[in-house]
Amino acid sequence: MFEDKHIVVPLKVTSLMKREFNDTGLCIPDRHYMADTSEKIEAIIQFVEKGKYFTISRPRQFGKTTTLSLLSRQLNLRKDYLTLSISFEDIDTDTYQHQERFIYGFLDMLAIEFESLDLPEPAGFIEQQIDKITNMPALSRFITRLVRDILPGKSVVLLIDEVDKSSNNQLFLDFLGMLRKKYLRWNEGKDDTFQSVILAGVHDIKTLKAKIRPDERKSFDSAQDKYNSPWNIAADFKVDLSFSLREIESMLQDYTREKEIRPDIPAIAEQLHYYTSGYPYLVSKLCKFIDEDIVPSRKDKNWSVTDADAAFMMIADKGYTTTLFDSLTKNLENNDDLYELVFQIIINGERFDFAIANPVINLGFIHGIIVRADQGRCHIHNRIFEQRIYDYMMSKLLQTKYREVNAFSGPEFYSDEGLDVRLILQRFQAFMKEHGSNRDARFLEREGRLLFLSYLRPIINGTGFDFKEPNVSDERRMDIVITCRNKRYVIELKIWHGPKYHQKGLEQLSSYLDKYSLKEGYLLIYNFNKNKEYKQEQIVFEDKHIFAVWI
Repeated sequence: MFEDKHIVVPLKVTSLMKREFNDTGLCIPDRHYMADTSEKIEAIIQFVEKGKYFTISRPRQFGKTTTLSLLSRQLNLRKDYLTLSISFEDIDTDTYQHQERFIYGFLDMLAIEFESLDLPEPAGFIEQQIDKITNMPALSRFITRLVRDILPGKSVVLLIDEVDKSSNNQLFLDFLGMLRKKYLRWNEGKDDTFQSVILAGVHDIKTLKAKIRPDERKSFDSAQDKYNSPWNIAADFKVDLSFSLREIESMLQDYTREKEIRPDIPAIAEQLHYYTSGYPYLVSKLCKFIDEDIVPSRKDKNWSVTDADAAFMMIADKGYTTTLFDSLTKNLENNDDLYELVFQIIINGERFDFAIANPVINLGFIHGIIVRADQGRCHIHNRIFEQRIYDYMMSKLLQTKYREVNAFSGPEFYSDEGLDVRLILQRFQAFMKEHGSNRDARFLEREGRLLFLSYLRPIINGTGFDFKEPNVSDERRMDIVITCRNKRYVIELKIWHGPKYHQKGLEQLSSYLDKYSLKEGYLLIYNFNKNKEYKQEQIVFEDKHIFAVWI
């Protein structure tokens, strides 16, 4: 019988290791600066204590593996719980083709986990039985004996990470179906099984349908078994794994105590959240840039809000990429409908209801590109993704259409006072007069604003930076903030919808200028009416001076 003892999983690190912000793999408290996510872990433990089976489905590099690790350690500190953590990433493709190999691989991972927890008796029990367990019914009986006879008095929790590559495999579905049957019988008091099973991956496999071949139907008890998802027992998992402001602050506090500096933590945390919307990997990555690339180059090691801005410029730079950004681009390239949806949201300010039943919206949500905004509309998850995507879309445009727009640059756009945005808008208007035509009207209505960004980029390249400010208002507009030579310039791009909306646009631009304490702004208006007029106007609105150009 299993000896009841207090389980502590040691961290295999040395005290000489220097802590850092981690942007690869599992985060470990003794090696990495980490956000205090104890409230999240406690919320998940409440699911476990209620005997829930559930799936933690979140986008890539969203902290799933770290969350499972922290959950496992926390539960294993309790005498009444035993948590077993395995990863289906360890099972190769060939194993998925043979039931005996699949079961052997699963049990072997359990044995290794018991050994790592210094529990030789259950590990030995597996070694004695592993060659005898060759099908799912036998595996079901083995789990019953393991929980009831070898681990009495323990609530055993099974954590399975990286289940995505398994989700379309029949053996995996059979495995889930077996766990589902045991769960239902356990609730009736007819079986012993895991207290809780948690699956983690990008996709939510709760709605997978069992793939039952006609010759296999006799092995199932009812029609319900034939058609129901093998994981429809899963509870809705609503714990938000993104970092809150408080959690970002806790990570910065941990760092500043060790470094003995006193930055304005709330202000820096707010700026980090502004750019990342709490996406765990992106928060850590910006902090890593500040700690390793920005701060070391100067004498003052204190952090500031401008350091967060500088880190954003580094991660948004077109010449920089990561596996996360490569995956982001790949997901857009591989699905034309998703590309078009994201294009309309980012470039043309279109508003779409966040209807998760829509397969395209659901795909964007699964990959972490689209989230639900407060107004119930689709919204790009964070400003970093938005900036990266619009740069990528701009690059595609320049490869295929209006290549000549990339030739505009020169010293005439600069003066002692800074960037001459008025001249930029005037030259762009002249460009559109020359190259625009009725034949291009449909293209311009779809991609005209992206065309201006493509025109702007070579002018400020090397001396400044442009940032697209997302918005989800009723008015379809795009706000561009240019930072150049320590000055900011705001240009609002919008489509002409008549005098009433024009007045509303002036109010919005004035309010936005107040955000940056600016008195001067710029307005680029696209007019797609047949009798449109290319005109310019200097507008005094409230206490602002706004230069407007119509094209």
